[in-house]
Amino acid sequence: MDGMDVTRDRLLNGRIAIAQPARGYRAGLDAALLAAACDAGPGERVLEAGCGVGGALMAAAWRRPEVQFTGLERDPAMAALARTNAADNGLADRVKILEGEVEAGFRALGLPSFDHAFSNPPFFDDPAALRAPAPAKSGAWMADAGLAAWTGFLLKAVREGGTITLIHRADRLADILTLLAPKAGSFRIRPVQPFADEPAKRVMVRAIKTGKAPLVLLPPLVLHPRDGGKHTEPVEAILRGEAPLGWH
Repeated sequence: MDGMDVTRDRLLNGRIAIAQPARGYRAGLDAALLAAACDAGPGERVLEAGCGVGGALMAAAWRRPEVQFTGLERDPAMAALARTNAADNGLADRVKILEGEVEAGFRALGLPSFDHAFSNPPFFDDPAALRAPAPAKSGAWMADAGLAAWTGFLLKAVREGGTITLIHRADRLADILTLLAPKAGSFRIRPVQPFADEPAKRVMVRAIKTGKAPLVLLPPLVLHPRDGGKHTEPVEAILRGEAPLGWH
């Protein structure tokens, strides 16, 4: 991209390549887990809110070859990179990128409801609570209209019986459940712990619009071993594209 330093990185053990800014927000482990959690079936449609350069979208599309994906991104430069990534990976026929604001609401897109929606919303909605590491990260880290705007968007985006999947800070779990609960239920929650003997820092939440089943707290996903190695074997399998992040 003009005026932007870009790196080209590979995901899923080299199966997917993405171009992304050398500085600022970059697709990482959260995006990989979000993609692995997508369990859409053949013929279904999936929306990602705040897709960035499409790291999660490309990985999810590779994992789910009979599913249609749409990404919404507010930053035109990131949206352009996402379109390039879709084309370069041979996914442009199934991965569409739209430019728009989550804060404007789902109806502003003029699209029919989706079967599934997922997102890694900005982690902070109080500018006083965070000094972003770099200005280029502020849009990905700071939610202008707060977490409520993101959950409201996702609730409108899916049909009744459709699923909403989020990865977020563990300390916002109560807020996420409160915001989704009026119109969604059947919650399944998976804590994500850095080590087996440390509290979760991330949490993955799956909800079904109009779902009524009891909440289920699933076993945690532990990222790193204490006895050497970068990731635990279950996480390595996810990163290699050899295993999903299941909801059972």
